[in-house]
Parts: sequence; C-alpha cells; structure tokens
Amino acid sequence: MGNVESSGSPHRDLRNSTMPLRLPMPENGELESRFTKVLASMDLPPDKAKVLKNYDDEKKWDLIQDQERVSAKEPPEHYLNILRTYLDPAASRSSRKRKMLGEASSTQVLRELEISLRTNHIEWVRDFLNERSHGLDVLVDYLSLQIEVMRAEQVMLNQTLNEDDSVFASPSFKRNTSQTLSFRAKKRRSPKRSKSYSAVKHSHKLHMGEARDDVHVCIMCLRAIMNHQYGFNLVIAHPQAINCIALSINHKNPRTKALVLELLAAVCLVSGGHEIILSAFANFKTVCNEKHRFETLMNYFQNYEEFHIDFMVACMQFINIVVHSVEDMNFRVHLQYEFSQIGLDFYLEKLRNTESDRLSVQVSAYLDNTIDVAVLLDDSEAKNAALEQVHELSEELSHTMDKLQDVEDQSMAKIVELEAHLTQKIEEAKIFKETTEQVKNEVLTLKKVMTEKECDVRHKQELLDKHEVEIENLRHSMRRSEVSGTGGPPSGPPTASVPLPPAPPMPSSMRAPPAPPPPPGGPPGAPPPPGAPPPPGFGMPPNLALPIKKKIQTKFKLPTFNWAPLKPNQVKGTVFSELDDEKLYKLINFDEFEEVFRIGALNPLDVTDGTPRLQKKFSKRVEAHSLLDPNRLRNVAITRRKVDVDPYTLSRAATNFDLKTLSLDYVEILSKIQPNEQEIKQFKLYERDGKPIEILSEEDKFMIQLMKIERLPQKLIIMGFIGNFTDTIHILQPQVNAVIAASMSIKNSQKVRKMLEVILAFGNYMNSSKRGAVYGFKLQSLDMLLDTKSNDKRMNLLHFIAQTITDKFPEVANFENELRYIEKAAMVSLENVVSDTNDLDKGMTVTIREYEARKDSQYPPLVLKDFLTNSEKMLIKLKDDTKTAREAYAAVVEYYGESARTLPPNTFFSMFVRFVKAFKQAQQDNEIRRKLEAAAAKPPSPKQNRRGRQDAVVKELRDRNNQGMNVGRRQYRDKKLLNKDEVGHGTLEDILLDLKNEPYRRADAMRRSQRRHVEGLNSAHSLEEAF
Repeated sequence: MGNVESSGSPHRDLRNSTMPLRLPMPENGELESRFTKVLASMDLPPDKAKVLKNYDDEKKWDLIQDQERVSAKEPPEHYLNILRTYLDPAASRSSRKRKMLGEASSTQVLRELEISLRTNHIEWVRDFLNERSHGLDVLVDYLSLQIEVMRAEQVMLNQTLNEDDSVFASPSFKRNTSQTLSFRAKKRRSPKRSKSYSAVKHSHKLHMGEARDDVHVCIMCLRAIMNHQYGFNLVIAHPQAINCIALSINHKNPRTKALVLELLAAVCLVSGGHEIILSAFANFKTVCNEKHRFETLMNYFQNYEEFHIDFMVACMQFINIVVHSVEDMNFRVHLQYEFSQIGLDFYLEKLRNTESDRLSVQVSAYLDNTIDVAVLLDDSEAKNAALEQVHELSEELSHTMDKLQDVEDQSMAKIVELEAHLTQKIEEAKIFKETTEQVKNEVLTLKKVMTEKECDVRHKQELLDKHEVEIENLRHSMRRSEVSGTGGPPSGPPTASVPLPPAPPMPSSMRAPPAPPPPPGGPPGAPPPPGAPPPPGFGMPPNLALPIKKKIQTKFKLPTFNWAPLKPNQVKGTVFSELDDEKLYKLINFDEFEEVFRIGALNPLDVTDGTPRLQKKFSKRVEAHSLLDPNRLRNVAITRRKVDVDPYTLSRAATNFDLKTLSLDYVEILSKIQPNEQEIKQFKLYERDGKPIEILSEEDKFMIQLMKIERLPQKLIIMGFIGNFTDTIHILQPQVNAVIAASMSIKNSQKVRKMLEVILAFGNYMNSSKRGAVYGFKLQSLDMLLDTKSNDKRMNLLHFIAQTITDKFPEVANFENELRYIEKAAMVSLENVVSDTNDLDKGMTVTIREYEARKDSQYPPLVLKDFLTNSEKMLIKLKDDTKTAREAYAAVVEYYGESARTLPPNTFFSMFVRFVKAFKQAQQDNEIRRKLEAAAAKPPSPKQNRRGRQDAVVKELRDRNNQGMNVGRRQYRDKKLLNKDEVGHGTLEDILLDLKNEPYRRADAMRRSQRRHVEGLNSAHSLEEAF
C-alpha cells in the first residue's frame, strides 16, 4: 500500500477516490483455503488467530480482499539494490548508478520500505531478511553510515557557529570536538575524519536526503522489523544493530531520541536484552569518548533546548527500566549508584514539582523502585531483632504450652480420679438404697405379721375369757347340786380341763441384710524365680596354673591339624603340664616348614622382595572372607560405623544395662543387626572346624563378638524397654485418662439425655405414621439431622431442633459443657493402648525375671533395681486405668445402645464431636436468621436510609480501590521478562503500548510506596499535633 502511494502511479487517485469493488464470494472450500493462507501470512499469535477463525464467511472474505489489496507492489530486492547503491563508494562517480537512483531521495525510499515492512505480509518481511537478501545487514550498514554523516555534520556545524549552548555541546561532545580539532591541527588528514568527510560528499553527490531524516526512518524500519518474532530475534542477535540504535540518541530531534529510548526500553524487558543494552551503551561510551556511561543521555535529559514531553517521559522510563528490570539486587544498587554519580538524584528532586502528569508518574515509579540501602540495613537490623524476639517468644510459648499440657494432664488425671470416686460412691449409694428398700419391705411385712398375730391373740383371749365364764358357771351349778343332793357328791360327767390356748409367738427379730461377698484375694504371688544362672563370662576362663599361650601369625596360610585338644582343666597332673613348646620356636626352622606346608599366598605386608606377578596374584586371592549375605554384610558395615563402641565396652554396658555408655539409639540399632539363629550356627560351625577367624571380614568378626556376649538379645530387649518406658507411659496415660473422662461425662450427662429425648420425639413425630414409632436410635443418626431439609431448603432439621432447644429447653443449650475431653478421646485407639500396655507388662515381667535371677550374684544389676523401684507402681496404675477405661467405655457404649466390639472409641466419640459442632453452627445460623428477619421487619428511618446510602457508596469505592490495588499487585507480580520464544507478531507494539499506559513498577515497589505514604501521613499527623 505504501509503495503505491509513494510512486507516481495514476491508479493512486482512483484508489483514494473510489471505493474498492467487492468480488463475489467463492465456494466454501476455496474460501477456507485462501483464508488459511492469509492467516499464515499474517503471522498472528494463536489466540488472535483463533478469534479470526471464528469469523463468519462474510468477514473472512472481507479480510481476504483487504490483504490482497495491500499486497506488495515492489519486491525486497528493489529497496535493497537502492540501499546498496547508496553504500557503494564508487556510486557517486558512476553516472549510470546515479541515473538508476532516479529523482526519489533516500528518505523517500526508506519511508516506502518502512511502510512495506509494516503492512506487507510476513513472507515479504522474511524475503527481505533471509540469508540471500541480507536486508538487516544492509539496513544497519546504511544506518551506521548516516550516523557517521550526521555526527560529521554536527562537528562541522559546531566548528562554524561555535555554539557553546547547543544541545550537542555536552561534555562528551566538547571533548570529542576539541580533540578532533587539536588532532586535526597536528595532522590535517586523519583517516577517520577523512572518511566522515568523504561520506558527506558522497551523500551530496547522490542527492541523498538529510542524514537526520534517514536515521529517523531507519529506526522506524527497525521497529517494524522487530514487531515480528523472526525479525526481533535477528535484530537481537545482530552484532551492530542495537549499537547503531543506541548511537542514534545523538540525533538532534527529540522525537527520534524518544523513539530510540522506547525501543531500547522494550528490548530490556525481553530475556537477555538487558545485557545487550548495557553492552550497547558501553560501546556508546567508547565511540563518543564519555567519561561515565550514560553521561550523554543524562546531558540530553537535563540540558534540553526545548522541553519535549515525549522525550522526557521516554528518557525517565528508559532509566527506570534499565536500572530496575534486573533481578539481582546488588546489580540494581550498582546501576542506581552509576546514575547517581552523573546527577540523576539531584535532577529528580527538581522534577518532583513538574506540572506534567506523565513525567511525574514516571519519576514516582522510579523512586518507588529505588532501593534505599540505608533503609534496607535498618530493616535488616529490625528484622533480625524481630526474629530474635520471635525466637524468644516461640521458646516462651513452647514452655508455656508444655506447662499447659502438664496442667491439663494433671487436671485430666484428677478428673478421672474424681469420676472414679464419684462412680464408686454412686454405686455404694445405689446398694445402700436397695438395702434400705429391702429393709423397709421386711419391716412392713413384719408389721403386717405382728398385726395378724395380735388379732389372733385377742381372739384367743376372748375365747379364754368365754371359757373361764363357762367354767365358773359350771362350778356354781356343781355347788348348788351338792347342797341340794343327798349323800356324796352327785355323779355327773367328768369335767374335762379346758386347755389353755398357746401363747402367741414373739415376733422374730429383723434379719440383717446379707453381708457383702468377701473381697477377692490378693494377687497371686509371683512364681519362684528360676535358679540363678552362673555369672556371665566371655570365652574360656583362664587356668591360673597354666601360662597363657600367645597366637602365632604365620607368613603363609597353613593346613589345619585336626587333633583332639585337652581342655585347660584336663591338663593338670598330666605330662603336658610339664612341657613348654614356646621355647622351641627359636630352635626349629619354621620358615622351611611354611614353605613346605603352605596352602595360601604370601602376605603382602611381609613381602620385601616380591615380583609384581606374585603381588597381583595375591591381590586377587587374598580377600576378606565373609559368611554373611551381601546385603546383611553391607548393613553390618553401616552399623559398625554408627556404633563407635568397642566390643568389650559394649559387652560391659549390656551386662550392666548402662544406657549412658550404650545409648538408646545404639540399642535399637544393635537389636536389628544382632546375629540370628542361622548366622550363629554358621559361625559356631566355622569355629568348630578350626578355621582361622583372621581371614574373615571385620563385619564377621564383629558379629562373632556379638554372638559371644551372653544372652545379648534379652539384654538389648530389657535396655530398650527401660529406655522407652517413661516416654511410653507419658504417651499412654493421657489417652487412657481422656477415654475415662469422656466416657463418664457422656454417660452421666443429663443434658445429653434430654437432647436425645428431644431428637427422639422429633423422629417419632415424623416417622411413626409411616414406619411406626421407635424406642431409640443409633448415634449415627445424629449425622442425618443435617440431611433433612425444609421445603425451601434454607434450613435443616438440626436448625429447627436447635431453635426448639433454645426456646423450650434453654438449660440444655449448653450441653457440650458436660462433655469433657471428647475431642482428645476421639483421637485415641483404645485397642492400640491396650496392646501397648500389654507389651509394657511383658517387658516388665522379663525385667523382673532378669533382676530376680541376678540379684544375689556378686554384681547385682543396680540399674534394674532402681528402675523397678520407680516404675513398677506406674505400670500398675496404667494397667488399672486401662482396665477402667475399657470398662467405662463399654458401659457408655452399651448405655447408648451400641456394641464396644464393633464400635471403636474414635468413631464413638467423633460422632459426639461432630454433633456438638453442627449444633453450635445451627445456633449461629438461627441467630443470624433472626437478626436478618428482625431488620427486614423493622422499617428504616430516614437517617438510617441516608447513612445506609453513604455506607454503600463508601463500600463501593473501597471495593473498587481494593480491586484496583489487587489488579495492580497482580500486574506487578506477573510483569516478568519475556522469553525470546514468547515474542510474536505485534509483541513489541504491545510492550510499547503497555509502557505508555502504565509505568514500570516492581512487585516490591508497591510495598515501599505504601510505607512512604504511611510515613508521610504519620509525619503530617505529628505536625498537626505539634501546632
């Protein structure tokens, strides 16, 4: 498109004055094929290409036509040939080449090239940059030539006009100019100066445009090339491209300076670009004879002819990025100091009061990114002090937590003791109550019997009185008959004596209540200890009547003489007690004997003159022999390195159960590595065969030494038991206490019973008509209360029950206060506690047996005695408490209709923990719902409406501010250097646009900015208070 506009084509006016004709849309297949080619030529990122693929057919066809309209009219070779002609020194002397250039100036050609690079498809750009065309090399060479011409023109202008206050009268340019003039005075024809003047003459002869204009357009061409991934990578990798761009800062036009600085800042934000930029300014320092790097840039920044806001913003932005885009803090401080040396800090103080918002934002960004070393040192010291204080507080907190844990354990143990005492008293009261009821019943029965007996006595007394009256009457009648009769007494029937009724039996005394059963007998006595074994010994005890024979180390391995030796105690009184064979070792030539009977190779330690072949043969054959498995051998070797104790000390420590000499870690290691039965058999068989132990490996010798320690496995077990006993007791006792306390508290809680009663009522009310009423439910049903929802799904059954408890039974609402230590009990495995307690009991039995066996020996084990004295009562208490815990848990589980065999404590208590949490949450939800309903029912006052609107506005502004701050933090956190692979089509333009919209800030800059803001507010507040 740019080519057509720049050329004198007659179709230009037609294209600009009339609308393009719309061609008919092709078939779908051809449309998709052409659209795919267009997308490939546009070189778009995947996300943007995906958006274009979602266009409808009409938009796709419009896009295809637009791309075809802007197709290049001139190939890359057209522009490259012209530029090569400008670069050819002989072109100014060739009329043919001058005629080929035509009337168009170099500036116009470069503008057409820039438009083509910017608007043509990617294939055209690739053709311009490929290895055949070398377009980038040509463009960079031309830019370098024009920079030389521009610098030469400036030097000549300075010499002619002597403008000391010119923009280019910086210290570096003054030094450059003065040196050039002085050198020119000495030697008029400098090669470098003549080359610059020749370039000026060359440009005038070829009617080339102004060097300043060509440099600006060349930078624009490089910007268009860098907007593609392929071109960007080529520019970054080019040895002189960035150097030429950096040298273009010497351009007189501030707009060109701003363009250059924007490009250099964008390169800094790509991975590896920062080093390239610093290298380019190091080259700038060399070329322009600067005393300090960035000196010329700072001179342009401070001493400008006219204030150009774009250049000032671009310069401040570039300094900010080149200093603070590196991750190394030390390097950032170095770059800060480098700019401070050339006056940046003082100049920024002046720019703080600038009226330009764009420049002020860039200055603020730089100051926020600045690392204040003094503040960092203060912060570091404050941080160290804070860390020390945190460490001290942590230690204090740890000690406090330990004390709190101890107090909690003591309180738990006391509660368990009181609960057990209370349970005992409750049982006694229950028995007393039953006895009292029984006695009352017996008294009532006796009273009833006595009443009946009294009635019988009264009845019998009445009969007796009646019979006495009758007898008295009979007596009177008999007297009357005797008085009236003649002779003796009248004959009559004999009077039978009336028997007296028996006396009523006396009421029996009240029977005493049955005596309670006798208490169970004491614990059976411990079985008598087995006979004390003889004191431990190592090896054969020496015979005091016989001298100890020394071992003989032979030079060669000799065969074994299979004789039947006598034991030392069998030698006494025999002929052998009179013999001394050691004196014969000096008389007999055993060297010859070894040469004749040797079966092994020569020991290399005794070799003084051996052949290399013999030594090599020995090195192959003399290797430590081992009876152990390779893996076992390696484990034993590792153990020997860890257990740095000699066998004698080890044996003595094991015999005395000395855990100070042989630590608990060593005991555990030796327990795992001690010889097993199979290895003991192998070693004993090896010794029985009379084979030498010296040829065995050190690990085998170590195992043999362990094997010879009497009852080493039993001693290690006892030592491990003693070492771990106290820690195990301290771990198990709180768990047992937690189970006891939780079990008793749940069983004795009246509020829990009431709570379950309420739940049972609700359940039967809901289910009795469908499934029938029930008398109880499993505790797992408590979790189902949350699943039963209301018709509007806004509350569940537990919400309603909680509200009912609050309204009708408020005394039950805090039922969790009666449930003690259920959280701790929910984490206890009672089965493991019982197993560990049984293991402790077994270990204690083994320890007691060991002590009983050795207490009467010459050296009784005092360690065992002290241990048993201090630990036996602890174990007895733990066993009793474990039994109580099992009984208490079984009782509470059965009390709530469960089975202790199928329901472990952690599951049982966890159900109560979950129910308590859910109930409390339901109460909170009900309270929130009640407040919301009350607020909705109450009409707001006008003042409240106004206050509510104000609060809403404030809340909205605060939310927006927080959202903006969060977005800013996320942007600063996410603003990382781009990798070269991430640079695609349009990435450079996106970077430049982002830098214009938002200054470069690091993630830590926001914290420093907020801290400065807070410090400013504090200082202002203090000033207000002072006034």
